[in-house]
Amino acid sequence: MNTRYATLLLAFALSSIAATAPPAQIPVLAWAGPPATETTPERYRELADAGFTHNFSSFPNAEAMAAALDIAHAEGLQQLVSIPELENSPEEIARRFKSHPALAGYYLRDEPAASDFPKLAAWAKRIQAVDVEHPVYLNLFPNYATPAQLGTATYPEYLARFMEEVPVPFLSFDHYPVVGKTLRPEWYENLEQVRAAAGKAGKPLWAFALAVAHDPYPVPSVAELRLQVFSDLAYGAQAIQYFTYWTLPSDTWNFHEAPIGKDGKRTAVYDRVKQVNAEIRGLSRAFLGSKVLSVGHTGELPRGTVLFAPEAPVKSVETPGGGAVVSLLAKGESRFFAVVNRDFLAPLTITLKFDGSAPVQQLGKDGAVRPMADARLIVESGDVLVLTWQTSG
Repeated sequence: MNTRYATLLLAFALSSIAATAPPAQIPVLAWAGPPATETTPERYRELADAGFTHNFSSFPNAEAMAAALDIAHAEGLQQLVSIPELENSPEEIARRFKSHPALAGYYLRDEPAASDFPKLAAWAKRIQAVDVEHPVYLNLFPNYATPAQLGTATYPEYLARFMEEVPVPFLSFDHYPVVGKTLRPEWYENLEQVRAAAGKAGKPLWAFALAVAHDPYPVPSVAELRLQVFSDLAYGAQAIQYFTYWTLPSDTWNFHEAPIGKDGKRTAVYDRVKQVNAEIRGLSRAFLGSKVLSVGHTGELPRGTVLFAPEAPVKSVETPGGGAVVSLLAKGESRFFAVVNRDFLAPLTITLKFDGSAPVQQLGKDGAVRPMADARLIVESGDVLVLTWQTSG
């Protein structure tokens, strides 16, 4: 990984827990957080209480943005800058906010077409000429976008051009896989594609989970949220983003039941997201700063994926009647082994066998480790099992 981008990633992660001290955790971003009219200490405290570390809300001007940054800092949150002046006077805005302790970065655009890349690159460079410490933020289309939306013939070409042309410190993309009672067949292929593109560029990956219902997407259950975030993390995501936190008004989409409803009251999804965010925090030791060594699948292979191949000390992973994402990650001499149940509707029985070449432990969602031996376990719908061991280098 490029040293500069690695430093930016570490700073981003550390900034999210500066007020609460270690251990560090995976950054969790609220996309469409409290609107400008709801920028209060109480609303930002509510956001932080749900396990979010970062917020993205748009504001009408720099003065409103400054007030939001102050409130975010007081509540232990980081905030992306998103105001009209950022496009019109990027250097001036960067100079004004670059030293603010709550600054997380600068939001430029969501889901740009390839034809937008030159303009976005120039915009990013103008900000970076003033502030190289905070990232510019752009989020890309999923692989089910059409060539007309992408502006390229293929999705891999879209990713490659973006990473080559636009100087961003990470690759962020969205993909909402749960449609009714099924998964989009191209979701894991999308994770394979973005992981490859980010890895080739030596930059971290950021990914999403859908937290707001709209046709044809259902009100998210805990299992659906788990499946999305733990699959993202298994593929190496270094930040989790939720679309959306606040239920947005729309003439196009039937948005309803995000964590905060249109009436400003908490929905059932608020507590579901809070629960999953606590689980992310407990397992951050395994994923934050780790490098994915391999990702495979058991059971019927999703499109674009490969079969899981065991490596010592794991002798075998069997999932009769179902399928799992199986990821091996490394951080120094530590190894982490994540098994994600791909079914968000039913538990998965897995049988694990080890060859005894290294002591294996299970990493719990409370952060504690427990000895692990050959076992037959049940992983709940969409949930993850994480194992760990040490190597000699």
